Amino acid sequence: MSKYDPLKFHLIQSEESIITLSFAQIERILEAPLPKSAFRHTAWWSNEVDGSHVHSDSWMDAEYRTEKLDLNTKRVTFRKVG
Repeated sequence: MSKYDPLKFHLIQSEESIITLSFAQIERILEAPLPKSAFRHTAWWSNEVDGSHVHSDSWMDAEYRTEKLDLNTKRVTFRKVG
């Protein structure tokens, strides 16, 4: 089980096609802090198809993709693609 599975399950259970979450909301869902790189680097939030980033697997496996990211307001928008 991945540390990011709670985010995956949260997205799977949602009936919304577009979901905007604050980083604080994501941390509450995970019951753990996001890494510092999530607050500093847009690449952390990229939709990595072939790779080893388990955090992006969480939203990709739920059939969502990151669409909008604002590091200043610490918010990310996910869009359902499946």
